Formats: sequence, structure tokens, C-alpha cells
Amino acid sequence: MPNKKDLGILHAVVGTIPDEYKWAVSWLSSLEGSMGKGREELEEVLSFAKKNDFIYEAEIYIYYAYLMLHVQNDNEEAWSIIKKAKLDPTNNPLACFVMANIAMRTDRGDEAINTLLNRPTGKQFHPFYYLDYMLGLTKLQRLDKDANSYLQRYVDNYKGRNYIKDSYQKLAWHSLLNGDTDGYRKFMKLCKSKGYTNVGSDKNAQAEAVAGEIPAVELLKARVLFDGGRFLKAYDVLKDKKPSDYLAEKNRLEYYYRMGRITHKLNRHTEALQYYQITMDKGADSPEYFACRAALEKGHILEELGKKKQAKEAYNRCLSLSPSDHKVGLHQQAKAGMRRLK
Repeated sequence: MPNKKDLGILHAVVGTIPDEYKWAVSWLSSLEGSMGKGREELEEVLSFAKKNDFIYEAEIYIYYAYLMLHVQNDNEEAWSIIKKAKLDPTNNPLACFVMANIAMRTDRGDEAINTLLNRPTGKQFHPFYYLDYMLGLTKLQRLDKDANSYLQRYVDNYKGRNYIKDSYQKLAWHSLLNGDTDGYRKFMKLCKSKGYTNVGSDKNAQAEAVAGEIPAVELLKARVLFDGGRFLKAYDVLKDKKPSDYLAEKNRLEYYYRMGRITHKLNRHTEALQYYQITMDKGADSPEYFACRAALEKGHILEELGKKKQAKEAYNRCLSLSPSDHKVGLHQQAKAGMRRLK
């Protein structure tokens, strides 16, 4: 059963590995698999865990939840599974991370904040400063005035390499959203000089700092509200705006993309598909990730509607685009979609 726990994950994800990394799988093994095979193995282990004293019971629930989230694209199932894992986020920092992380990724911003606010603290626990970063981020997504205090605590205390630049970028956004343009510039200057660029979010923060372009406030506000699962509030920010309100082509493209994402989450699929198509048409040659993500999300809608042929076309469109950011992750999700359709 412990072997099947790990093999289930491997069999499920091996089919979504991007083309540029498939050589590694071929070199190391002849492993093949599918989502169906992996899910069947994980469900077998879950069934065993329910009937036996299985040391990996909590772990298998966590694996299965993340599989549903990232490969199956099923947010509600992921949340349902993790709620059954019997994790205690008030007495275990790692359980707090898992519960809050999945809450954030399934559009449950308030639940993530409540989980993080009730995390265990004290000398008996190893410092877990990343939870401060998560709390600052989730509070920023709710436009809380005190979001900056948690982000600042992270950069002041964390001695590792990751999410330092990202935290300074979010501190800059907090300043800008509260009308402090000088504060935005100050934190973006720190973003350039502090931290490393080992992970995607830090690379993106560094790119914004180097570009030196101050974001359009309405688009930024809609973005953070959307990321926190507050779709109606995000829509209210942009509903009276139009593309011609923005001088920069990048901002006009982002407007179409944001409106597509928001209307998608509001289940206004006809509007969302129109916005996604405009984003794909206008942004195909842009280095931004908007067109690539729009194609992916168009595929998700069409897959949900049972339009398999059109969904495959959308996923293939996603795979044909090569944005400067998020390419590998977006392509992996598109490959997962293609595997689901098979």
C-alpha cells in the first residue's frame, strides 16, 4: 500500500509532463500512466486506510487533494477531500499550511485567513514564517489595511531564499492600492535589490521591478480581489471600465483577460469565451501570459460543457503559445486537459 501511494501519484502525473522534460522520464524509467490509473490506485489506498491503522492516512488524503486540484482541475473535490483528512491546523503548522493553501487555491480566501490567524504558535513549534507570507497575501487579496504587517514580518525574519522579492512586490502593491505611490516605488526598489529569482513568483516580481511600470490601479485591485475568490467585487471594479481607458497595449490586453477570468468564475460562460477569444487574438504575439492562460481557461469551459473537439482545439492553442512567464505550468495544465478528454 505505501508503494501504491507513490505510484498512484506518478502514474497520474507522468502524462502531463511537458515535452521538454520527457527525456528525463525515458532516461530514468519506462513509466507510463494516466489520470484514471493513478486515481484508481490512490482510491484503493484510501479505502485501505479507512479500514486499517495506516501511518500514511493523512498523507494520502493530501496527495489525492492536490491531484484533484492540479491535474483533475476539480476545486470542489479537492476541498472535500482535504476536509476529510482529519488535519488539525490549530495544533500542527504543516496541517495549517496545507489547509490554508488549498483554501487559497479553491477561492476560499476568508477560510484561509481564519485558518492562518488560528495557527499554532509558541516555543514548542519551529518557526514557520511562510505562514506569515500566506497571511499577508490573503489579507492583501481582501484589501485589509494590515496585510503589510505580515508581509513585512516575513521579510524581516525569514532567512531563506524564496518569496522575498514577491513579498516586496506585494508590499508595493499594498502601498499603491492605499494611494501611496512613493511607497510603491520604495518597495519595488527593495524588490530589485533583495532576494533571489529561483521561483516563478520571484522572477515575476523582479521583472515588474526592472520594467519600472506602475500598474493600473483598477486592474491591480480587480486582480487581487479575484485571486482571493471575491469575484463580484472584482467585477464591480471593472464593470464601468473599457479598453480605451488604458493607453498601454499591455493594460488593454489585461483588461480583456481579467474580464474573461471574472465572468468565467461568475458562470457567465458566453461572455467569458468572448473575452478569452479577444485575449487570444490580440495577445498571441505578446510576451505576457494572458493569451496562453485564456486559451487554457477556454478549454476548461468547453470541457465542462462537453464540447470535446473545441476543448482540444483550445488546449492545443495553449500549447502553441510560449509566454515569457508561466509557460511550463500552463502547458502542463493543458496536457492534463488533453489527457482527461481521452
